[in-house]
Amino acid sequence: MKRLASVIAALSLVAASVSLAAAQAKPSFAGKWTLVPDPNAAAAAGGRGGGRGGFGGLGQGGTIEQNDKTLTVTTTTQAGETKAVYNLDGTESKNPLSMGGNSIDRVSKVKWDGAKLVITTTTNFNGNANESTQTWSLDATGNLVIESTSNFGGNPTTTKQTYKKG
Repeated sequence: MKRLASVIAALSLVAASVSLAAAQAKPSFAGKWTLVPDPNAAAAAGGRGGGRGGFGGLGQGGTIEQNDKTLTVTTTTQAGETKAVYNLDGTESKNPLSMGGNSIDRVSKVKWDGAKLVITTTTNFNGNANESTQTWSLDATGNLVIESTSNFGGNPTTTKQTYKKG
């Protein structure tokens, strides 16, 4: 009887460890994502529709590729296609941006906070530095939620954007 109790206790510990590891697994953000319009923004804009927030996230949408080492984000705007590659090991990722013939330095660091991915980016344009943070997570329905915080011009701003896959 003692032996059976010991076996059951050992199996319970193994099952608990497996469940904990699965709960802390890093999600995959890979796929093509499209902005989910915010109905509250549409009502505030007099029914004209709208997205969530004016900066950060993926804009209207984008494509994400992810492997064990990197996260590659490709978005398309009126200015053309933008691609950023982030190192998932916490080392710096440099993704300069060219706008109107000017180069903007962008240096990012990524860290995992449980199942959330946190990207902190320092942008430098003509000696003016700005730090922004994006926190990526998947909600209960599998939507990508990106909360972006920036302190551009001394005015802290936070936006939240939700994207659906497909």
